[in-house]
Amino acid sequence: MRLFSAMDTSASGLTAQRLRLDLIAANLANANTTRTEQGGPYRRQVAILTPRGGPNLFSGFLGAAQGQQGGGGSGQAGGAAAGVRVVAVVEDQTPPKLKYDPSHPDADENGYVRLPNVNVVTEMVDMMEATRAYEANVTAINAAKTMALRALDIGRA
Repeated sequence: MRLFSAMDTSASGLTAQRLRLDLIAANLANANTTRTEQGGPYRRQVAILTPRGGPNLFSGFLGAAQGQQGGGGSGQAGGAAAGVRVVAVVEDQTPPKLKYDPSHPDADENGYVRLPNVNVVTEMVDMMEATRAYEANVTAINAAKTMALRALDIGRA
């Protein structure tokens, strides 16, 4: 039933956005951490998301919209679930910031401290984006639930 696939799609979005928010919180909490267990400053963590159903999901939807059989992809017309999934959590490879502070315990021989590559403004923007996406998925689930309840009401009449 497509109603449940809509809920499943939104639920996958909720899971992905929750992970993004958790990573953003960790990034902000470690914005000043100059020494980690691995050595060196904290590195910003980023979630890599991909569509569920394979890389040709869009072509499957396009083919279905054009009325083609199969569509060359794996969109919902072909039976695969839509939504997103987390492929990996990776470290941002942006180089650390250098700050001159010879009195800092982690300063090198030239007096520079390697600070984390976390930009608080970027993290706040990412947090607002993830929050809005989370809210949109909650709204979609509530709409699907309302439609299901209305469909049950039609059956009672």
